[in-house]
Amino acid sequence: MISQENVLQTLAMIDNQHLDIRTVTMGVSLLDCCDESAARCAEKLYEKICRSAEKLVPTGEAIEREFGIPIVNKRISVTPIALVGGCCKDETLVELARGMDRAAKACGVDFIGGFSALVQKGCSDADLKLIRSIPQALAETDIVCSSVNVGSTKAGINMDAVRMMGQVVKETAERTADRDGLGCAKLVVFCNAVEDNPFMAGAFHGVTESDTVINVGVSGPGVVCHALEAVRGEPFDVVAETVKKTAFRVTRMGQLVAHEASKRLGVPFGIVDLSLAPTPAIGDSVARILEEMGLETCGTHGTTAALALLNDAVKKGGVMASSNVGGLSGAFIPVSEDEGMIAAAKSGVLCLDKLEAMTCVCSVGLDMIAVPGDTPAETLSAIIADEAAIGMINNKTTAVRIIPAPGKQVGDAVTFGGLLGSAPVMPVHKESAVEFIQRGGRIPAPIHSLKN
Repeated sequence: MISQENVLQTLAMIDNQHLDIRTVTMGVSLLDCCDESAARCAEKLYEKICRSAEKLVPTGEAIEREFGIPIVNKRISVTPIALVGGCCKDETLVELARGMDRAAKACGVDFIGGFSALVQKGCSDADLKLIRSIPQALAETDIVCSSVNVGSTKAGINMDAVRMMGQVVKETAERTADRDGLGCAKLVVFCNAVEDNPFMAGAFHGVTESDTVINVGVSGPGVVCHALEAVRGEPFDVVAETVKKTAFRVTRMGQLVAHEASKRLGVPFGIVDLSLAPTPAIGDSVARILEEMGLETCGTHGTTAALALLNDAVKKGGVMASSNVGGLSGAFIPVSEDEGMIAAAKSGVLCLDKLEAMTCVCSVGLDMIAVPGDTPAETLSAIIADEAAIGMINNKTTAVRIIPAPGKQVGDAVTFGGLLGSAPVMPVHKESAVEFIQRGGRIPAPIHSLKN
């Protein structure tokens, strides 16, 4: 039985603490859209996406009105396009990205993800074709997102792919130089990518999923921060319990929306992803949660421990609330999308090395970080390799979304607007990693991957 007090608490979280459903994402399988012609394949996937997701946005808007719960984004994820375009004889898969862009716009969604390849153990011809297509595809489309999985705990790290992705990130930034390298904000390089992630830019529809599925991403950094204000000075076990109870309430709301959307659309319900995804708005920051625990500034000593507690408590609360928690579920630390992170980076307390350490205990990894535009491609590859190693060894999902901002230096800033926010350009180490990256080959999987 839902009590009046619970209802009032939820309304207060929505009205005053930035609680929202960050995204309702429909996954769509495109495995039946393959064709030798990229143009025909693009038409097939356009038709399949439009047919599957034509009611997604109206349904989300109706749920918003009826339940009073804000749904910030409606999104689509599709089968990794390297699989769909495997039999295309064209030299590029850019036409498929254009078809995705047209379909997403026709459906009225905010983003579409899945211009992706999974190359953790090696690259097929189609994978190579897709990777080479990424810079042009992201420059010529508006709402298409791309991801490449270069490593896993089972397979190790494909260092040939890591080397290529440093070059791809660099070229993508240059092709979108007039927009501060915006294309890189839509490109994620993963280790241990998951198949049911509803969040962009890394969402894709895994091959083990049903033909269509509804996944929901919930977010509430402001709610958690507000809850911790009531336990200032209390021991950490009290802090953890407070976060866990708050995450439980937030996840229940996500479960409600997910089931309602699933029922109305006639599409199976997949998972609720409880990830504390911040926004540039004041009061909606993961960094401020860590500071509420007693840190003067996010990035100082103690930050990694505070983030570990937060991430674990969020997951425990979510699992209590739903048996269908999945995706990435935890705490995101995207610099440009978190006003507290932005402030900490500008002050110099939060640096790239500290962010890397924090990724050992949070969801995903080095996210929405701007670096100087003259950063060599090999340095970008080395940053990707470091992050992939953290994911591989710790058996967790890690990722890099980095923007070598064209024409920008340390102290400058890039601005993307909306949820993507803005970020100060952060320094990278000047020492070269060229010989390391040029080795290529594969970093073997760790010994603890040998489990059956």
